[in-house]
Amino acid sequence: MTDRPAASPGLRMLIDFGPLATFFAVNSLLPGAPLERIFAATASFMVAMAAAMALSWWKTRHISPMLWISGALVLVFGGLTLYFHDQIFIQIKPTIVYSMFAIILGYGLVADKPLLQTLLQTAYPGLSARGWRLLTINWTLFFVAMAVLNEVMRQILSWDQWVTFKTWAVIPMTIVFAMLNVPMLMKHGLQLDKPEDAPLPPEG
Repeated sequence: MTDRPAASPGLRMLIDFGPLATFFAVNSLLPGAPLERIFAATASFMVAMAAAMALSWWKTRHISPMLWISGALVLVFGGLTLYFHDQIFIQIKPTIVYSMFAIILGYGLVADKPLLQTLLQTAYPGLSARGWRLLTINWTLFFVAMAVLNEVMRQILSWDQWVTFKTWAVIPMTIVFAMLNVPMLMKHGLQLDKPEDAPLPPEG
């Protein structure tokens, strides 16, 4: 099996969160009516996600299964937003993404199948079976909580407030969640030079 080039932490952050940062920047900086900004931001999000996937392939010769799923849903729900001129599609996309991953990982827990390990492949070298199971439980709960939170926020926030929430609340919460898992990972055999560089849950 040929070793793939490892993605640096900075590259991983760019791939994971670059499209969302582009979405926020276009929505915030572009002049015009609200609907014009919504559609421009959505279109830019779709282009940036495709670029992130291409960058992942270029730099690492690999696109993770989670990135494939997230990218496909961005393109589908972004396309529906543009076609129907309705922002609700891009707003419910995170709920669908988080719910889908929660269902997939929840099924793995019930069926005793290491689906998270399959999705992340060699991202957590040395992690024991017990560690993978605990990480799967944590990620499943995180995805459920984020799906519920997105549904609440999109109901009570304006469009601009929701975009700000997606950028300035969701990203920090995801990073903090990942950091809180590090002590558990270390106790269960994780072998990384910098454990804090372990992969983050995908951005919804």
